[in-house]
Amino acid sequence: MILKGIDNLKSYDATFKNKRLGLITSISGVDNNLNSTIDILHERYHITALFAPEHGVRGDKDAGQTVATYTDEETGLPVYSLYREDSKRFTKEMLENVDAIVYDIQDLGVRYYTFISTMIYAMEDCAKFGKELIILDRPNPLGGETIDGNVLEPEYKSFIGAYPIATRYGLTIGELANMVNEEENLSCNLTIIPCSGLKRSALFPELGQTFIMPSLGIPRFDTALLYTGTCLFEGTNVSEGRGTSCPFEIIGAPYIDSIRLLTYLRTKNLPGVAFTPAYFNPTSSKHKGEFCQGIHIHITDYHSYESYKTGLVVLEAIKELFPEKFSFLKPISEGKKPFISLLAGSNIFEKENWSSIEILEKNQVQLEKFKSRKEKYHLYQ
Repeated sequence: MILKGIDNLKSYDATFKNKRLGLITSISGVDNNLNSTIDILHERYHITALFAPEHGVRGDKDAGQTVATYTDEETGLPVYSLYREDSKRFTKEMLENVDAIVYDIQDLGVRYYTFISTMIYAMEDCAKFGKELIILDRPNPLGGETIDGNVLEPEYKSFIGAYPIATRYGLTIGELANMVNEEENLSCNLTIIPCSGLKRSALFPELGQTFIMPSLGIPRFDTALLYTGTCLFEGTNVSEGRGTSCPFEIIGAPYIDSIRLLTYLRTKNLPGVAFTPAYFNPTSSKHKGEFCQGIHIHITDYHSYESYKTGLVVLEAIKELFPEKFSFLKPISEGKKPFISLLAGSNIFEKENWSSIEILEKNQVQLEKFKSRKEKYHLYQ
């Protein structure tokens, strides 16, 4: 049986006792019996505050919705937002009654998912204010061996890409924290409560665990695996399937011809994947209430499926087949970088004649270097 950090508390009891604890968590923060980390720590130790990332500590906030300070109804504890409109950081006042911060959130293992950004910011702020950071480690649902995509270029750092790592980075949150702490010389007082029985190569379906959706946009494991590539569509005028029952699995727009796109993609012979036509009216987000055509992406083999390549090839196909209608979203204000460039961690899509072949060749060189970088921080075999 795989034991997560939250399941290993008894072995590390002294780490938590006699400390005023603050907790960063979300709906995915549960033990193997699906008990909330909030409730477990509140019962056993002295919790003085909760800190809310994107989606809130109970997972009841929508994607991108800012979170205000409020009181948790279940425990009566104050909840301070780490996803405010003006800042994603701790303030000195938030930490006045806290000796150590505990972090327990199920991440996806994908760079653009903002929970790791919250963790990195917490490390920096804990170092700044002299607080300990305790990370309850969890398996990476996408495993710890395969890496994919590109490595973020430092000038494209943002909250959806807070560190120069691969898009699919193959580290647990504890391993990633160790990497950031050492590479950046943060001197954060960092404690990792490790998993037990974790095999590095295991994907989530091989762990024998219940998949708790970490946010409403990631309802199941297949979505998480697809997200590495299809999240790129958030930077375009194509729907990534938000407002449907299959976000990041269904891709489409009012101007797309499903059969034409499907016929094109089936010539690409991409491994571990199949495509079928999709017809939908999103109930929210892009093209809300409009009839859209596109494709439904089906993973047929978890291990051979190439997430980033597939997303990239679909993106390129739509650009080539529907050039007069397809576009990347414009920056929200003058002087800002395009959203696609923040997602990509690069300006590659700002070039007029980018191609998937060129991007994938460049990515491979980056991934080889990142692979050597990350192996130093592996906690699991």
